[in-house]
Amino acid sequence: MSHSARTWSTRPETSADTATVHAINSAAFGTPAEADLVDALRADAGAWIDGLSIVAESGEGTLAGYALFTRCHVDGRPALALAPCAVLPEFQRTGAGSAAIRTGLESARAMGENLVLVLGHPGYYPRFGFTPASGFGVYAPMEVPDEAMMALALDPSRPTPRGTIRYPAAFGI
Repeated sequence: MSHSARTWSTRPETSADTATVHAINSAAFGTPAEADLVDALRADAGAWIDGLSIVAESGEGTLAGYALFTRCHVDGRPALALAPCAVLPEFQRTGAGSAAIRTGLESARAMGENLVLVLGHPGYYPRFGFTPASGFGVYAPMEVPDEAMMALALDPSRPTPRGTIRYPAAFGI
């Protein structure tokens, strides 16, 4: 952990957080596209999983970090997609995103989920245990660099499906 790391409390989002979550995603990505994606996923009962939309809150009560896990499928079998993960620009590199991701992974494990997939920065996600999804026999439905499409088995003793990822419709893939 860096010296700029601080203690973040994490919790599932509530209906009162919707506008703030939208603002975090818009600010982090510099465009409303990811924020609109979260809103579309929230409205998709087949994708949204209560308790897996995680916010990170500072000691002063500022919501600064966010991580979303939604239902996707691999070869027709359930998996989770981690996307997006966002942090307000002024709080980036302080551990807010990592705290939200770790809480989401712990919550997913407690719910009995297993395979988690992320298309992301290969220098960031391995710290949580993600490795190239191709090693699991799992592939993105579009062309992406092998090292950027990653997977994590929350319970390595359980089998994981192999095949192509089918994302919720909101992803537009």
